[in-house]
Amino acid sequence: MFMAAATCFAQERAVIGEGTISYLSASNAYIKFADTELIPVGDTLFLKAGPGMIPASVVIQKSSISCVTIWIGKSDPAIGMIVYALEPAMQTPPVEPQPKAEAVDTISVTPHPGPAVRDLIDAEDDLETNPEWKEKLVGRISAASYSTFSDDAPRHRMRYGLSFRGNHIKGSRWSTETFITFRHNDGEWSEVQENLFNALKIYSLAVQYEPTRNSILTLGRKINPRISSMGVIDGLQYEQSFGAFQMGFMAGSRPDFQDYSIDPSLFQAGAYLGYATQKEGRSQQNTLAFIEQRNSGQVDRRFVYFQHTDNLLKNLNVFASCEMDLYQKVNEEISNTPTLTNFFTSLRYRFSRTLSASVSYDNRKNVIFFESYKSYIDQLIDEETRQGLRASVNYRIFKRISLGVNTSWRFQKNNSNTSRNINGYMTFSRVPWIKGNATLTVNTLETSYQQSRYYGCRYTRNFFKGKLNGDLYYRWVDYMPVYSEINTHQDIAGLSLSWRMTRKLSLYTYFEETFDPRYASVSRFNTKLIYRL
Repeated sequence: MFMAAATCFAQERAVIGEGTISYLSASNAYIKFADTELIPVGDTLFLKAGPGMIPASVVIQKSSISCVTIWIGKSDPAIGMIVYALEPAMQTPPVEPQPKAEAVDTISVTPHPGPAVRDLIDAEDDLETNPEWKEKLVGRISAASYSTFSDDAPRHRMRYGLSFRGNHIKGSRWSTETFITFRHNDGEWSEVQENLFNALKIYSLAVQYEPTRNSILTLGRKINPRISSMGVIDGLQYEQSFGAFQMGFMAGSRPDFQDYSIDPSLFQAGAYLGYATQKEGRSQQNTLAFIEQRNSGQVDRRFVYFQHTDNLLKNLNVFASCEMDLYQKVNEEISNTPTLTNFFTSLRYRFSRTLSASVSYDNRKNVIFFESYKSYIDQLIDEETRQGLRASVNYRIFKRISLGVNTSWRFQKNNSNTSRNINGYMTFSRVPWIKGNATLTVNTLETSYQQSRYYGCRYTRNFFKGKLNGDLYYRWVDYMPVYSEINTHQDIAGLSLSWRMTRKLSLYTYFEETFDPRYASVSRFNTKLIYRL
């Protein structure tokens, strides 16, 4: 009766906002709007159903452009699904929001953080007593081109991608996931023929079987969320849960360091113990693992791995991982002295709705990037600021004005490879007259061999109720080599457009021009077509 009544009321109310589901958690749907000013907390959002509307979700928290909602619709939510906000109606009875979920702005992003902590279910609650497995399928296919034009011959790169995740396919115990790309340069097909894995990159390809609600068996290439900073594992993984405790084993190999292919000579095996809890307002996960890695049969590494994720306080998120080597062989001499080799930690705290801060320290080694499509200045900043200490502060001065500052410092004992970086920005939301959002940015980077500075401005705006999004930017860049008096100046201007042609099909285009007084200008033109399954 409530659904029928709400449908009748919805037909008489005007649409004040059109949003798209951008993320799904275990209990919430995150919906992105162009503006949420007219959408109150506790409001009901709707889906189109023929000539009318039906209730879909209830808003429990929101930011300036996103809403956290509890899904109440009969059909399952899916990323990309269009949801509508309607003008207030006095006839509609208020819907009591469900228990509070995390706000959109407090989601912490860490290297390979893995999915949220798996819901804990009593050991006796297996398939025989609870046979319902809910199927969830998410995927997309993409085709993209990356072209560079200069005085030299034009350079064209093609990239095709497939990502898919199927949980409990057809209500069964089986799940699968895959993320594969194929990329090649125009006129360089011989490199692909010599080695297919120069072009084919398999980042994830695995099948998962759950004998019971408390056990998981995985075969293939997959990142284990409990030992995520190790990267992908090629082989067999098994995990058994005992209430809040988990015990797991893994055996397989590491990817080849040169082309990311399967390399059985890089054998690895290990075991881990975990402890995970999820309570009202707090969840945590801890893992302690022992791993041995070999290279052509010889011991390469033997180390202890520890990982911790937690929201210690209501607005504090913590992630940490470290590796301590227990084996070293230098000049044929073996040592078992414990040595800390890899360490990463990050903390993010939200003081209020207008102020948040984060700090991280990264001392991880052997990070290899197999794909990069960034400009030189962006690659330079990424490479020089990944390791070391990093801190950031974000503050919303007024309703439509935000400030942010982040800084990083890489330091070494001999000062041979230090770097310092400071980045600041100011964002104006829904600028009067011109509408859209505008951002001003300034960045300065100092390394042992070069200094760089750039000043930028960016303007973004949605058109046709969010179906078309435009992005226009300009950057003034200066490079100052430490061991040379010849400085370089560049002007970089760019434009990107994204067009949601249908609910499942989207087209992205990007054009950038780099002007350098000493050389001919360089143009970059990229296109990408994405189809969501």
